[in-house]
Amino acid sequence: MTSPAGPPPTGSGGDEQKRLRLLAVTACPTGIAHTYMAAEKLAQAAESRGVDMKVETQGSIGAENVLDDNDVNHADGIIIAADKDVDLSRFAGKRVLTVGVAEGIRHPEQLIERVLSAPVHAVGGAPTAPATGGGRERSVGYKALMNGVSYMIPFVVVGGLLIAISLSLGGHTDPSGGLVIPKDSFWMDVNNIGVIGFTLMVPILSGYIAYAIGDRPALVPGMIGGWIANTGELYGSKAGAGFIGAIVTGFLAGYLVRWIKKVKVPKFVQPIMPIIVIPIVATTVLGLFFIYVIGKPISWVFENLTDWLSGMTGTSAILLGAILGLMIAFDMGGPVNKTAFLFGAGLIATGNQTVMGMCAAAIPVMPLGQGLATLIRRRLYTEQERETGLASLFMGCFGISEGAIPFAAARPAQVIPANMLGGAVAGAVAGVASVEDAVPHGGPIVAVLGAVSGVPMFFVAVVIGSVVTAVTTVALVDLVERRRRGEAGAGPVGPEAALVGAGVGATGAGAVVGQGAASAKTTTATAVDSAAAAEAEAEAAVPKQASPAEPDEGGGASGEVLSGHLTERSVKVRLGASDKESAIREMAELLARTGRVADVDELVATALRREEQGTTGLGDEIAIPHAKTDAVSAPVVGFARSAEGVEWDSPDGTKARLVFMIAVPEAAAGDEHLRILALLSRKLMDAGFRERLLDAADASAVIGVLREVG
Repeated sequence: MTSPAGPPPTGSGGDEQKRLRLLAVTACPTGIAHTYMAAEKLAQAAESRGVDMKVETQGSIGAENVLDDNDVNHADGIIIAADKDVDLSRFAGKRVLTVGVAEGIRHPEQLIERVLSAPVHAVGGAPTAPATGGGRERSVGYKALMNGVSYMIPFVVVGGLLIAISLSLGGHTDPSGGLVIPKDSFWMDVNNIGVIGFTLMVPILSGYIAYAIGDRPALVPGMIGGWIANTGELYGSKAGAGFIGAIVTGFLAGYLVRWIKKVKVPKFVQPIMPIIVIPIVATTVLGLFFIYVIGKPISWVFENLTDWLSGMTGTSAILLGAILGLMIAFDMGGPVNKTAFLFGAGLIATGNQTVMGMCAAAIPVMPLGQGLATLIRRRLYTEQERETGLASLFMGCFGISEGAIPFAAARPAQVIPANMLGGAVAGAVAGVASVEDAVPHGGPIVAVLGAVSGVPMFFVAVVIGSVVTAVTTVALVDLVERRRRGEAGAGPVGPEAALVGAGVGATGAGAVVGQGAASAKTTTATAVDSAAAAEAEAEAAVPKQASPAEPDEGGGASGEVLSGHLTERSVKVRLGASDKESAIREMAELLARTGRVADVDELVATALRREEQGTTGLGDEIAIPHAKTDAVSAPVVGFARSAEGVEWDSPDGTKARLVFMIAVPEAAAGDEHLRILALLSRKLMDAGFRERLLDAADASAVIGVLREVG
């Protein structure tokens, strides 16, 4: 919360009274290029105006030049140029101007003028400055959903794997039905710990969706709402609403808290609003609303579904199996899933074990299919998703369908239909083959433990259903991503151009308005043309990809800069590509000359995924595509120059003529490459430095200019 204030305070004592003291914080989502460019621009603008300024940068290597209490006490104003949340509580009582990081690069002089009339940040005001731009923004709902999913994943993995381990090592079939672990055994304790993880999974999803929307006051109502949604006994249902109910309560809690925050209250009540009033009111309203309004229809649906299924027992086994498979796969533990499961389990006692056989074949299809999808098309998934996929495969073997929930929660429109299609196929195949299951459980584990008759066809059903789910998931996700990128109906220039998930990069992305770039164009064209023949000759002499056994470690005749990550071998003075994707592929092939690239296609895919998060075109005719991937064995940097320029969606509209590409392994030790990129980003703000790069006649001359970076 901010409030207007009178004239800005001044410094203390003598001549310093007239000298303005300002602070700034710069930050971008992935933390390097724009963070440091904005810092450099603000510092330059302040120096030119005789203003004292200290800038804190919050980058991927952590906060640097941190503002201390003494800095804040003597400051006349604070500029926040950031595209991610920045803590404002330490600036209470000071004038605070909050803008996007691009503004810090484009208009630093204007920000210095505007901060003098900025509102004062009040005690108890908004704790953080919101993200204000940068790259292609996702909706608030999408980011909230992904926030909940990211916090939920560890609970799914830990809970599911512990349950699976306890069942595999301590469980056995019991004549009375089910897979049983002896109550007083060690493995029952392990199982109970896993159950706790699964129990917390749904409230965590709901709570952190709410937190992303309504901040800390929304966390309690979100978690309690998720617990209520997952506890069917509270509203007369035999099964809770599962993860779908958690998504509903998470959004309801978040937006309810945001609405309550807007209510004007007396000043004496304001301090207790976020810790007492808002959580209590929101939790009570949401809980009662779910129990009395949402819960009743869920219970009604559950009861009527059971009655409907009971009337279908005499119908075709294929149709019944397909319907049960659809229901099992729909919500993975929710009311629809539980209806089908309990229907099949209830018929075991009557001697009809074929219905449970259909359910048992469908139960593992979702986690197995989603896990398989991450293996089939790894480049469509982030590293975290691939790791979750491996855990999902393991859980699927033990009939834990909840292993697929993280995928379904993140992309419900693509994953749930794929799950349902695979589940229906598995159920139908099991039905037509008359597979029987004598225990109320599913997955390959029941066949291994001898509870299934018709084992070969049971595995056929599971395999076919899982493959259908995996292939359908990959196709739908790929299609949606291509459409989102505006490529529907046209194939990508390079393989796997459309990707899912936020790539992990070394630098941020934002906007820069070119300064001095136009003056460099004419002089550069001649230099580039004159160097073309030499470049072509050099390319003919250097293989496209060095042998992995003989990587270029820099040094020697080739020369090296940036701590040896960039050498003459990874410099190209004439980039042939005319569009971004082709340029990224050409740069990846350039890096492959060093022998540090194990998989060019994977490197290209990861770099393109980073572009989806936000363009790496910085303006001033600069682009710095980057990727963090195990497709490279060691950090490597490449540089290329384009005479005509490549359209890179730079905010200032300039085409990229100076292209740097950085690639580092997932497990890269330390942060040296990030520091190098920070230095490079700052140096690129110097128009003279850019002109020298454009004028360099050959790779050796380029290396000579880049030595200035340090």
